[in-house]
Amino acid sequence: MRLFPAIAILASILATPALADTAGGVVVAFDRVDHVLVLDDKTVWDLTPAGDLVPEGLSAGNHVTIEYDSAGDSGVGKIKGITIDAK
Repeated sequence: MRLFPAIAILASILATPALADTAGGVVVAFDRVDHVLVLDDKTVWDLTPAGDLVPEGLSAGNHVTIEYDSAGDSGVGKIKGITIDAK
């Protein structure tokens, strides 16, 4: 009888959709060749898999928001979007 509650809990966890997370900050550096973005909080983002999502005109000084899927303990999963925020 203990197996049923365990299966129900597992099924509800697996059925939960992945939620997108966001990160943001001011761009300190952006290397278009190596697809690397550095924000003012010293986070370094590898944008290689999201190359087509990089907005035109992205440069140092822009405030950006990055939307991504979290990969749990592994960190960042897929980058879903990058936007330049209005000042």
